[in-house]
Amino acid sequence: MTQESENTLKVGREAFAYFHHGLETGDWKQFLDMLTEDFTFWFPMGKFHGLNVGKQRAQEFFQYVTQSFSPGLKLTSLDRVTSNETTVVFEFRDEGMLFGEPYKNRVAVSFDVRDNKICSYREYFGSDGKSN
Repeated sequence: MTQESENTLKVGREAFAYFHHGLETGDWKQFLDMLTEDFTFWFPMGKFHGLNVGKQRAQEFFQYVTQSFSPGLKLTSLDRVTSNETTVVFEFRDEGMLFGEPYKNRVAVSFDVRDNKICSYREYFGSDGKSN
């Protein structure tokens, strides 16, 4: 593993710890602080479907996540972490309540790293939102 790959993995793991904290508590400050000003994210459905640009849009998105999954999502397993020089992908399972209904899912999130910050995020998950 190159020095650049090791650093990308380190930054990605730190960001994922803050991401995980945000999912569970609704406190996204530390994760948002790790985003670049030109941050972009891609989400597969709903009002944030497709490409979204900017930290402000990200803040709106993560506030929406907190509202949708009140009282928070619990990460039940971290199944795989894959990385290269610029990107870290986390595959995990989570569960909680989505708008008051039981929710379980398998999720993959991808963080692109630039200058020790997260410059891009992509999320992928099961189509029915109830995968075991």
